[in-house]
Amino acid sequence: MRVMVIVKSTTDSEAGLMPSPEAWAAMEAFNTELAAAGITRAMGGLKPSSLGKRVRFDGTGRTISDGPFAATNEVIAGFWIWQVKDMAEAVDWVTRCPNPMPGPSEIEIRPMYEDADFADK
Repeated sequence: MRVMVIVKSTTDSEAGLMPSPEAWAAMEAFNTELAAAGITRAMGGLKPSSLGKRVRFDGTGRTISDGPFAATNEVIAGFWIWQVKDMAEAVDWVTRCPNPMPGPSEIEIRPMYEDADFADK
């Protein structure tokens, strides 16, 4: 199964603060371990939402708004796409992840739709 592992933003990440050299090294080591296990399909970190845009849809109408976006804990700071055997394996990997932020942080794991999910549609 594929999952998206979502690192939620914090006040620090929204301020554009970069990780310490020690935190960066710990995350690089974790990413190397993920690659060696063959589960990483994609990954990336995102710049603060102040540099982003949102497009809202209402029928045929479109409204574009500039960041920053208010609810920091609902903004994505980074992600991985993993191929794992099940959700338990994804949880196991996330619990081994170094804290991605200097203070409290949150990572969300979401299963992705696969072609088989639409086979009967």
